[in-house]
Amino acid sequence: MPHPHVLLSAAVSLDGCLDDTGPERLLLSSPADFDRVDAVRASADAILVGAGTIRADNPRLLVRSAERRAARIAAGRPEFPLKVAVSGTGDLDPAAAFWHTGGQKILFTTDQGAERARARALAADIVPLGPALDWAGALERLYGRYGVRRLMVEGGGSVHTQLLRDGLADELQLAVAPVLVGDPAAPRLFGPGAYQHGRLRLVETRRIEDVVLARYQPTAPGTGARAVAADRHWLALACELAERCPPSATAFSVGAVVVAADGTELARGHSREGADPVAHAEEAALAKTDPADPRLAGATVYSSLEPCARRASRPAPCARLILGAGVRRVVTAWREPDTFVPGADGSGVLTAGGAAVVVLPEYEERAKAPNRHLPG
Repeated sequence: MPHPHVLLSAAVSLDGCLDDTGPERLLLSSPADFDRVDAVRASADAILVGAGTIRADNPRLLVRSAERRAARIAAGRPEFPLKVAVSGTGDLDPAAAFWHTGGQKILFTTDQGAERARARALAADIVPLGPALDWAGALERLYGRYGVRRLMVEGGGSVHTQLLRDGLADELQLAVAPVLVGDPAAPRLFGPGAYQHGRLRLVETRRIEDVVLARYQPTAPGTGARAVAADRHWLALACELAERCPPSATAFSVGAVVVAADGTELARGHSREGADPVAHAEEAALAKTDPADPRLAGATVYSSLEPCARRASRPAPCARLILGAGVRRVVTAWREPDTFVPGADGSGVLTAGGAAVVVLPEYEERAKAPNRHLPG
């Protein structure tokens, strides 16, 4: 099921701490960075925090700028983003500022936690997720039931850790302050866990007074049928490549990217690339890889359209080329319609050959966009 874009936001010390152990909150951001955070909040559909943050900081999580709130209203959005709390136990103070400021509130919790939260009469829509917290289920509900497309997560460290460890974070925005805490008991941004391998992509660095903003995106693909945030990034790139195709009345416009398990891009291609009027995207991308590259066995092919199962222009269809290259995972946005090949089923060919096929339907309309001129 589709998920919102999940943005993890935090301010940290140089030694990776979110706070010290003193009685007062350690302010790590500068005034200008607080204003940047306010702008990010105003851009979000929802803001999420864990129970620990509510207990420790008693946050209100409001958009402070009157101009930004007015702009939200003018755009037909609520004055304040939806506020989301997550608690496994439901043991939260009903007098906390979180429940009594801003607009609509939701509490995601467990079945048992929901009973406790209802008994405490928390001012929120209480949503049980089952016997244990199910982060993927929470994101699916935010997307489907509440219309959240952009989710800002403001803590705490355990929430950031779980979302990043589970491959559910699309972006990290870290404000690094010129402060050293040095206390081993101080809360840290990320805890131990089985994180995905590979380096994150540095998207931006920016100086904000004496604070440095660093933005990162995960790059490592998921495994098997499990989709992670990086899969969405790479499929979006494939859709972007499809927009570069020379138009054709007799063939689809498709983009493709080949990515190693550690998040290294191995190759990319698009339909009719290099003035070849019959080149397919996956074919063009795979032609740029070394057939002896051992990384292909653990790689993922991202294609804006399901790889073809049959074609007249070449001896081997793209599904067979992918299997022949040793790739055993494909992520696509759109199953091939019957426009040119009736009963096309590239996914069936791939699955029969031992490959996992993941379809992310939230990218279907984007994949179709450069093909709107085709019949059907």
